[in-house]
Amino acid sequence: QVQLVESGGKLVQAGDSLRLSCAASGGTFSNYAMAWFRQAPGKVREFVAASSRAGRLTNYGDSVKGRFTISSDNAKNTVSLQMNSLRPEDTAVYYCAAKSTWDFYYLPTLVSEVNYWGQGTQVTVSS
Repeated sequence: QVQLVESGGKLVQAGDSLRLSCAASGGTFSNYAMAWFRQAPGKVREFVAASSRAGRLTNYGDSVKGRFTISSDNAKNTVSLQMNSLRPEDTAVYYCAAKSTWDFYYLPTLVSEVNYWGQGTQVTVSS
């Protein structure tokens, strides 16, 4: 059983940068592919970014490509999301997610693929 705890969400201005962190415990972090999803009010949860085991591959949702960067630190059991050039449409609750996999190149991009979720952290971008 893996526990995921996000931090770093807050109210920022459009154009600002923000870094979210997710601390994992209760499992072998290196056995998991990690991802970030987000959910805005009234909308479905959507894929933001994913990192395969050991960070060998990364993938991003189209709306955040070139602005967001996911990074994993196996030594610290953390995964981070660096968000630059934030826009009001980035406003959402951001969730850390973990997928148990043997495949070092597997990238979880669907909600249905995720084994564990964090509780979420609110990011609000004002215009």
